[in-house]
Amino acid sequence: MDELVARVSVALGVDAEVARTAIGLVLGFLQKESPDGAVAEFLDTLPGAQEAIASAESAGGGSGLSGLMGGMGGLMGLGAKLNGAGIEMSQIPALGHEIFGYAEAKLGPEKLREIVDSIPGLAQFV
Repeated sequence: MDELVARVSVALGVDAEVARTAIGLVLGFLQKESPDGAVAEFLDTLPGAQEAIASAESAGGGSGLSGLMGGMGGLMGLGAKLNGAGIEMSQIPALGHEIFGYAEAKLGPEKLREIVDSIPGLAQFV
């Protein structure tokens, strides 16, 4: 997890705690939307993933409008939660690139494709 946090922190220009929260939110979203198969396999290869998910969920992902929109679910809700955690909308593509690039390195391109294909709309962030 530390390697991924460092990659995201550098790519987005945010501190490690913001990066860890953002990663936790994305991983939690993936787990919720596609709990089995390649997503579960990816989470198993990432020590600290479950802790990051739990920590991000307990942080709440924002308040006000972003907190309200975060309750909507789906990719729009994830975007609102990320925004509430300190990630600007313009940084989300780079966040996706780092997380999914890391997943591809750990699992291979076929398993990454399984993850992407299992969640509608996700391909635009890979």
